[in-house]
Amino acid sequence: MKTECQYSSDSTNKQWQSVRQLLPPPARLGRRPIDRRRIVNAILYLVRTGCQWRMLPQDFPNWNTVYGVFRRWRDDGTWQRIHDRLREKVRKAAGKKSTPTAAIVDSQSIRTAEGGEERGYDAGKKITGRKRHLAVDTLGLVLAVVVHSAAVQDQWGAEWVMDKLGEQFRRLKVIFGDSAYGRSGLPEWVKETFGWMLHTVLRPVDVKGFVVLPKRWIVERTFAWLGRHRRHSKDYEKTEASSEAITYIAMISLMSKRLAMAEK
Repeated sequence: MKTECQYSSDSTNKQWQSVRQLLPPPARLGRRPIDRRRIVNAILYLVRTGCQWRMLPQDFPNWNTVYGVFRRWRDDGTWQRIHDRLREKVRKAAGKKSTPTAAIVDSQSIRTAEGGEERGYDAGKKITGRKRHLAVDTLGLVLAVVVHSAAVQDQWGAEWVMDKLGEQFRRLKVIFGDSAYGRSGLPEWVKETFGWMLHTVLRPVDVKGFVVLPKRWIVERTFAWLGRHRRHSKDYEKTEASSEAITYIAMISLMSKRLAMAEK
């Protein structure tokens, strides 16, 4: 008996309805298109399990076809558009407006596999690879993601994140970050350029060991959500653009599940 989902990473019927309506229309000319749900499920399988493109199970479409769709939707911004629309729906379902007034920013240094472009050495974390730089809202949903060399300091990488936020979020008023974002005149630049307040949340000097810091724990939880997807255990992507797309796909999976649960 055929079940709704063959693999645990597959989209359920309710999840697929949330995603399907946001996909670009199929081409009218050419050969008969392959079932898009099977292609999306193959990409979700890869992101969740961390396998290689060539190692996709044979009951999915050919890996070259799947990768071709992933790359095309990466280049034309489809993955980000789906992600952004689902984020708006999740925020509204939580009783919030579609765009936030507050954001939290942080980065995560991660090792890269061989052959990856734009690699560097993070002397603080002693890691050779890249940084995933995120800005999230107070629900932990991703507002912007920028992947860059680990050699780039947080205060410099944050400028790219702020530029992305400035293109889309006009209601923002305050951004929270750790002490690294208070360096090199970054708060003043953010205020002059966007009119936002960049507030650094510092660790108490008299506390040892682990401590939950206001607001900053939210973005750390988002990194933990992404870490459940094994494609994020390293940065396996050759390009930064692919790495950013994989992050959007992981969040698409998470948010479509939330929306499906909210409809029950």
